[in-house]
Amino acid sequence: MSTRKLSRKISIIFLLAIQVIFLFAIFREHLQSWWSVISILVICPLILVAYLRGQLHHHEHQYEHVLVVCWIPIGAVSSFYLNHYLSLGPVISASAVGFTASFLPVFKKSSEYLRQLPAAVYCGAFIGMSSTAVAPNIVFVLTASFFTAILIIVSKSLFSGVGGKLGTLAFAGVVITSFIYYLISAYA
Repeated sequence: MSTRKLSRKISIIFLLAIQVIFLFAIFREHLQSWWSVISILVICPLILVAYLRGQLHHHEHQYEHVLVVCWIPIGAVSSFYLNHYLSLGPVISASAVGFTASFLPVFKKSSEYLRQLPAAVYCGAFIGMSSTAVAPNIVFVLTASFFTAILIIVSKSLFSGVGGKLGTLAFAGVVITSFIYYLISAYA
């Protein structure tokens, strides 16, 4: 098996594992509700079918440019600040950051670089939506932004047509950071 096919399979398995962990966390939190149990039991097989049958990647592997993903921390810190320091709430904060970022390409309509920035900023805004129980400070948000940026760089042409890619990759960055923080606190 070529390294390209292996990296694609590893990426798909990683993303599937992150989504299963997320669904398990929802299940554990809402164990008393049968509707959430039924929903999760329906959603899991649908996700599996989408992964197995869907066209999740392009044939040519592309990488996101580093200067584009540098905007992820800007979106994350902005959203985190609006969410926790100005008490706007996670949805309004992320929406405000994403809405503002959508106007970046207007400054120079011919710029390919500016057209790519709103998605990176909005991906960061998902990180900033985290509660302080998960993301206690700006350092956590910046660390999660770093891992999310790495995931965005390597998944440019993977998971094409899969809805929720930015939010899922932001979630994966937060999960990775939470795990590292857990390891540091457990062995420190």
